[in-house]
Amino acid sequence: MKLKLTCLAALLSCVMFTKAEAGIIGDWTNFIIDDVKDIWNNEHDYDLYIPFYAWHNRLAYDKKHIRRYNEYPWGGGIGISHTNEEDTWSGIYGMAFKDSNSYLETYFGYGRQWNWTAGDEKQWRVGLGYTLGVTQRHEYYYIPVPLPLPIFGLGYRSLNIQGAYIPGVKNDGNVLFLFARINF
Repeated sequence: MKLKLTCLAALLSCVMFTKAEAGIIGDWTNFIIDDVKDIWNNEHDYDLYIPFYAWHNRLAYDKKHIRRYNEYPWGGGIGISHTNEEDTWSGIYGMAFKDSNSYLETYFGYGRQWNWTAGDEKQWRVGLGYTLGVTQRHEYYYIPVPLPLPIFGLGYRSLNIQGAYIPGVKNDGNVLFLFARINF
């Protein structure tokens, strides 16, 4: 069953687009590629990622699953990023951590977050955005699976608390994943 779901996810991510959809997707893809090149080739910050909490939505899980799941996904990651003059953060990164079943999970991705700043030197910020990447999990035999997610964050100077919500169905998904991002 898990192999079938993995194959279905891979098939859906390779669906052919009409010419009009390909144009929109192409423009969007080119924007991301250009942003990644800009992060890589120009001045950037180095980031340390520390996953620390994975809250399983109590409205979507029965008590048996909640008792069984790991909610402390300790692990780590690294990345590079930059913030432009409009206070928009972009980064590329990789993380490895313990998943809900205490197995190794990895996520490699690109993220973009629009921030609103406050304070004398714009030290405080809050933001919303997205991350596009691939995850590898034991139940998918560590085959890379695309996983686009919404992200949000709250930051002060170089410390950022960020989160992503993984949507799902009953007893699967529906997880708020929190991590610290420290840039230096």
